[in-house]
Amino acid sequence: MSAPRQLDDLPYASHLRPFEGTLTVEGDYDTVHFDGGEFEGAEAGQARFLESAFSAVSFTGGRFSGARFNDVWLDGVRWVGSDLADGDWLDGELIGCVLAGLEMFGTVMHRVTFHRCKFESVNLRGTELREVTFADCLLRDTDLGGAKLTDVSFPGSTLDGVRCGDARMTRVDLRDAARLGITEGVDALRGATITGGQLLELAPRFAQALGVTVQDSGTALRPGTAKRRRRGA
Repeated sequence: MSAPRQLDDLPYASHLRPFEGTLTVEGDYDTVHFDGGEFEGAEAGQARFLESAFSAVSFTGGRFSGARFNDVWLDGVRWVGSDLADGDWLDGELIGCVLAGLEMFGTVMHRVTFHRCKFESVNLRGTELREVTFADCLLRDTDLGGAKLTDVSFPGSTLDGVRCGDARMTRVDLRDAARLGITEGVDALRGATITGGQLLELAPRFAQALGVTVQDSGTALRPGTAKRRRRGA
């Protein structure tokens, strides 16, 4: 895949103007450059960010539920403990960002790429991800329960404690992931592509999900197992 863009590579770079003032509910931010600011407890629900860039910005807490991010670029952004539920992301690029303790359930993402980002305890339940790429990212304790993933890939990424219960996957490519640490919902990988090595790594969880007992020949059966087998013979 192509390398992340730099600020000057953005087609709207020459039109960017420095951000001034405060974030507000239903605010409209068009071709704005957020550069090095710190926002704590911001109230920006239903806000709209269009062709905007964020450089080394820090967000702590606050509510951004229902906000729209269209054609945005984020580099070195730290977003911690905020509510970004039911958001809409279209044509976004995030580079080296830290996303921790975020509520992002119900979010829709289309054509969004994450480069070298770190996800810590992010709630992505019920999200819709289309043409989303996680490149060289860490997804730790991330919840994708009930999410719908289409044309999603994870090249070079590490999945650690990821939960996928009831997720639906279509053309999801996990072959180039560095690690598949899926702790819940391996049966939801129907529709995903993995390698033979990854299959061996996940085999115990697949067996558990299917209710299959893996036991070497000659090992004594647990009490009651033989009786159940005789009745079913």
